[in-house]
Order: sequence, then structure tokens, then C-alpha cells
Amino acid sequence: MDKKELLNLIKTGEGYTLEFKESLPSDLAKHMCAFANASGGKILLGIKDNGQIVGYSLTNTDNSRVQDIARNIDPSLAQVAIKQVDTITVIHILEGKDKPYFSQGHCYLRIGANTQQLKRDEIKAFFEQEGKIIFDEKFLPFDFTDFSDSAYNNFLTRAKITDNLDRRQLLQNMNFLKEEKLNYSGILFFSKDIRKYLRNATIQCVLYQGNSSTIIDKKEFFSDLVSNFEQTISYLKSKLNTEYVIRGIYREEYLELPEEALREALINAIAHRDYFSPAPILVNIYLSKLVILNPAIIDSAVKLEDFLMGSYPRNLFLFSNLQRIELVEKAGSGFFRIRDFLEKYKLPMMHIAFSERLFYVTFQRPDLQINSYQKRVIEGEGLVEGLVEGLVEGLVESQKKILDLIKENSRISKAELAKNIGISETAVDKNIAQLKNKGLLKRVGPDKGGHWEITKK
Repeated sequence: MDKKELLNLIKTGEGYTLEFKESLPSDLAKHMCAFANASGGKILLGIKDNGQIVGYSLTNTDNSRVQDIARNIDPSLAQVAIKQVDTITVIHILEGKDKPYFSQGHCYLRIGANTQQLKRDEIKAFFEQEGKIIFDEKFLPFDFTDFSDSAYNNFLTRAKITDNLDRRQLLQNMNFLKEEKLNYSGILFFSKDIRKYLRNATIQCVLYQGNSSTIIDKKEFFSDLVSNFEQTISYLKSKLNTEYVIRGIYREEYLELPEEALREALINAIAHRDYFSPAPILVNIYLSKLVILNPAIIDSAVKLEDFLMGSYPRNLFLFSNLQRIELVEKAGSGFFRIRDFLEKYKLPMMHIAFSERLFYVTFQRPDLQINSYQKRVIEGEGLVEGLVEGLVEGLVESQKKILDLIKENSRISKAELAKNIGISETAVDKNIAQLKNKGLLKRVGPDKGGHWEITKK
């Protein structure tokens, strides 16, 4: 790798196979371990997170330390190359041939652009499932007349890659292309019609009459991944009800289900689905509910709380690039974000169910005739605001501020209350205890995952 090639690589940004560090990090071992457990990768020393070059050269002592770290990983990493390119040090870790690897008793994996620690039983199960990691990284012959320039340009825009590099070189730098072959992730992102290469990697939307099995409308999306995602959201917005609320001289529009929650649920299905399954992603719309069915291979030992507590994406390279274009955030945050969006709409959490081959979520559609956004949220805000104003008499200033902050965010933590008010957490505890004794405040659920409620005496 020469200087020009390295500079072009830096322009693609951090990702599944690339990590930037300003200097030799104290936690180098876990990153080397994570790359070996995934698909290999490069750690560039002398680069800030934003891609700015500051330069770093390894000393002889540093060089020996890197080699010692490689030997001490269990099993030892034989394939670690160190190269100085101009002012930048490149540490290249190849994909390990004896997975899983451990560093000081811990196992790490590259998930998106992050290094994440896994438990031993999790990592063993992860690698034992055939194709769990390698599907989206397999390369196959691709006819570039099927390549979508618009999808490619949209990807670069979303990824904030503005430099006009040669297309094949950039695809190679981002690990989509090798020897004129495109991997499955590249096919998903850049194909004009994915059915030519992955027949069932489509999204089908079906609108039913009432809650019956009678189909009144159906649409299948089969172009590139991002277009399919956006077109599905547009279809849902056209079929779900929209409520109009007049505030003064302005009209506000509210989709019956929060669009953000639908986006999170759909991108979760895209990121985690089994692309070898003969079934597409299905989005079924009934009068009373909306169901997203996702073909997935799920270990029989997995429990519902495992999905709610964390996420280990099935398709790691695909997930990494969904992060790169900001369609997903960090692994494991999706369900919590959906919960928050639904809570703002004052709607129940979606129902989650799964089998060994299918994962599906169900959103309950509100009856806007009796349970409108106006009644649930806007009028409810007025009631809470009036309640707080009626309670403040006789309260100390800190207690008034606590109620105001809780009115704005029912899931606010004690630490956040203390920071916003400018008092200690101990003082927050005392004030909350007094508010509870006065019957003005209660805690619903556990400390983690619960929320506050302002109550009447």
C-alpha cells in the first residue's frame, strides 16, 4: 500500500474493517482480537476520528509490544503486519483461521464501526451457525450493467464521502469489490434489481380488508436496499391514517403510528434477516394492527429479554454499512428507540414474537375516533401542565424544578435531575422522597427502564 492508496482509504472513514487511532492505544489487544474474530481489518495510527492526519511512528519498543499482544491473544495471531506509510502506521490484522479468539479471557467482535465484548457462550453459538458472518461478505460475479449509479451516489452522499474517487477503487477500499466480484452487501446496496442475484431479498407490503385475509392492495419493492426501505415507508404513510391537529393558525399532521418507530422496526428487519431464506420481508396492514415479519434464524435458547437487552447483528458487514449511512445507530438501541417513540405517542409497546425461522413485531393501530393523538397527547400535556401548576404551592424551588423536568421527560434519571437543577443526587433523593410522601410523584417500574409519573394527592 502506497501513500495515495492509504489516503484514499482514509477518505472512506472508520468502519467494519477500519479503525482510526491518534497513537498506540492502551486497549489495542481488544481491537486486534475483534478484527481477527470478524473479517480482519486495519488499525491506522496517527489519524483522528474525523480522518484528520496527525501522524504517528512506532518505536522499536512499540513494535515489540504489538507483536507481544498478537502472541498473547488466545490462540495467538500469526498474521499481523506492521507498515509505516509516510507519517501513518498501519497495523493489518488478517481474519483468524481458528475462531473464536480471546484477549485476557474476553472475546471481542467487530460490530459496525465498534468493538464489542461478547460472552463465551454467545461467541461460540455465534460462529457455530453456518453462514452467520460470511453471507454478506461472499463475493460473486456481477454484471455491472445491473449496477445502479443513483443508488451508489445516494450511498456516498449519506456516508458523507465527497471525494470523486474512481468507482471501482472506492468500492474496493470499502470492501465491496474484489477481483471484479461484488459481495452480497454490495449487491443489496447497488443493484438495480436484487431479484437477479437474491430472488427473495425483497420487501412485500400487503393491505387487508379489515382484519380478514382478503387482500385489497399489494406492493413488492425489489430495487436497491435503501430505495426499498424508503419506498416501503412511503407506502405505509399512504395507507395508514393521518390526523390533522389545528394549533392556532397552524395545522400539524400526525401519522397514526410514529414514523420513526416504523423506520426502526423495518431497518431492524433488513439488518438481521436471513437472506438465504425463500421468504421476503412481509409488512401486513390490518384494520387493527401492522405486522412486520422477518425471516431469521434464531437460536432456540434465545429469550425475549435477550433481544431487549442487546443486539448482535446477523450480517455484520451489512450492519456496518447501514451504520455508515446512518440508517442504524449502535447495535442494541433499536427496540429502546421504538419504545421511546411509542411512549411519546402514548401508545403501547409493540408486541415481539419469534420462532426458529421467523421474527415478527406487531404495532397496535389506534382507533382515531376514540383514541386520537389530540386526546392522547396534546390534551394530556395540558392536563399535566395544569396539574404541575396546581401543585407548586407550598413546594420548595428544587421540588418545583423536579416536577417541571419530569413533565418534559418522564424517564429522566436522578443524575440528570441533579445536573439540571444544580444540586447533589443525595438532595434529589430527599426531594423526591418528600414529593412521594405528599402523593405528588411515583415511580413506575424499576430504576432502569421505568419512568416517573406526576400524581394528584
